[in-house]
Amino acid sequence: MAADRDGARGRARSGPALPAAALPAGRHPLSSGYLAPQDQPHRLVSQALARASRRPAALGRVDPTGVPELRTWFATQADAQPDDVLVCAGTQAALATIFTSLCRPGDAVAMESPTYVGALAAAHAAGLRVVPVHRGADGAPDPHDLDRALQSSGARVLYAQPHGANPTGTSWPARTHQELVAVARRHGCFVVEDDWAHDFVLAGTPRPLAADDPGGTVLHLRSLTKSTVPALRVAAVVGRGPVMARLAAGRTAADLYVSGVLQHAALDVVTGPGWRRHVRTARARLVDRRDALAAAVVAHLGADALTHVPVQGLHLWVRLPDGTDDTALAARADAAGVEVSAGSPWWVSEPGGPHLRVSYAAAEPAQAARGIEVLAALLREAPTGW
Repeated sequence: MAADRDGARGRARSGPALPAAALPAGRHPLSSGYLAPQDQPHRLVSQALARASRRPAALGRVDPTGVPELRTWFATQADAQPDDVLVCAGTQAALATIFTSLCRPGDAVAMESPTYVGALAAAHAAGLRVVPVHRGADGAPDPHDLDRALQSSGARVLYAQPHGANPTGTSWPARTHQELVAVARRHGCFVVEDDWAHDFVLAGTPRPLAADDPGGTVLHLRSLTKSTVPALRVAAVVGRGPVMARLAAGRTAADLYVSGVLQHAALDVVTGPGWRRHVRTARARLVDRRDALAAAVVAHLGADALTHVPVQGLHLWVRLPDGTDDTALAARADAAGVEVSAGSPWWVSEPGGPHLRVSYAAAEPAQAARGIEVLAALLREAPTGW
């Protein structure tokens, strides 16, 4: 079953999902993968869409690889050239293009475990066999483990989230970047760098793997959907060498091209005077929400429940007591008005203990604190055997 990037597949629900703006009183949105509606740049996007809809160039056929000016903008974000960019209808579409263009059914694809459920869904839809690569204590795969996994599986693609991983919130230390890419290069394996949280950097200045990869091993994914509005499904694959022509052919065969109106609107938003202000404001709000949620987790669930506070991204990876049924807990929490994502579906291999993915993207600090209080109460009431 396909999964959107807010992790809906990993969230137990008792009824149909409601948009954040329509959540009934008393609901605590701790599972969202999008900014709160009041933090999304609705005016910037709606005005950009209106302008784009009046441009003849946006209403006709566009270059299958993307509007040139938008490709140029994406290229500048990864120290690349416009010819290195392929525009796609969101990261999920980009993943489908990569998996079907570079792999055949039955092939292996390596993924960190746990990982984004949408990547798992895209790989399974392409008929691929997913091979787990475990993260170490520093948040990155061990180079020797990666070497063994690629050697034994023959995987030609490694899907990874080096920056603010969903669901764990971890980031690879910069010192590991070149070594891990070198391991993949020795095996002729592409590294798909999902930089989904590029605009949600809360501390530091992370550098994309692709910026230091002139040889074309890394395929960098950058989406604008998370940092704008869910309806603006515009993303790009950035890579170097002959592989880009192969991806372009696969993408074109699937959907010809991405809507010119959406591309022109996206370009208008990210090059307009309000874009940087929006990103700065969103980051400041996320820092406040992250800190409030992390403090609530430690206060009500204990220090052992939170071993990592993210410097990028939208989520906390919360460890539950041994024996807890995370799926049952998520379902009970939902019935009590608290929306969280059970951790089990995010693992590629056997789960390394029960977890919840708890998001600070859309909940105000008071909502988050109350939601964690409810979770703590449910854990205290849990029947024996959870």
